[in-house]
Amino acid sequence: MVRSLWTGASGMIGQQASMDTISNNLANVNTPGYKRMRAEFEDLLYQSVRIAGTPATEDTVVPVPTQMGHGAKLSSTQRQFTQGNLQNTENISDVAIQGDGFFRVRLYDGSYSYTRDGSFKIDSTGQLVTSDGYKMMPEIVLPQGFIPSTLNVSQDGRVEVKLPGQDDPTAVGQLELYRFPNPGGLTAIGENLYKVSNASGDSIAGRPGFDGMGKTVHKFLEMSNVSVVREMVDMIVAQRAYEFNSKAIQTSDNMLGTATNLKR
Repeated sequence: MVRSLWTGASGMIGQQASMDTISNNLANVNTPGYKRMRAEFEDLLYQSVRIAGTPATEDTVVPVPTQMGHGAKLSSTQRQFTQGNLQNTENISDVAIQGDGFFRVRLYDGSYSYTRDGSFKIDSTGQLVTSDGYKMMPEIVLPQGFIPSTLNVSQDGRVEVKLPGQDDPTAVGQLELYRFPNPGGLTAIGENLYKVSNASGDSIAGRPGFDGMGKTVHKFLEMSNVSVVREMVDMIVAQRAYEFNSKAIQTSDNMLGTATNLKR
């Protein structure tokens, strides 16, 4: 009887973790480049009361085991790197990725991080940086006095601008994208950034539109791949599962109460 109390409690703890994940998805429904997370579970250890294959008689064995489970636990939070919708922003420094790949930026400590958020800005020196000031790698430096309306990023990552008095555009840089053998193994550090881990594998650099890399789409942003309807359905499922586990605890408690009152 005590086992059922702890089993129900483990189920409630697991569904609370599921709700935490769903809440984080809904909170980031409008975050550019955000990728939906899914809570995954696994069952806990089993108590083997009787093992399959144990001799039952002189000539027979037990065909199936007798095992008692101890509930469930959170095994992982899988991030789903499916394509988000592209939104036209008309902002000259916005670039979306259509397909596989990440932008690379350099953090203040000199290390590299990766992002799907293409809402870049132009700083006082003409460099493309993130909203938090991290520089895009390889560096893209726009020349002084360029005409902002002429900034163009092609689908293969070529960055061009026009200077006053020029008829032909000037190439100022080439964007690169990076992909991973296991993007689900990347470590999220906040600010729409990911760090390489032993599970993700090393980054593979490439030109947009080539060697399996996605294309760059200028003046667009990739929005979150979170579906509000799906999250609401998952929320209802998690809530009901939480209630079922709480009912199991209440029922176990009532059964214990009945056993306690037998003497009366």
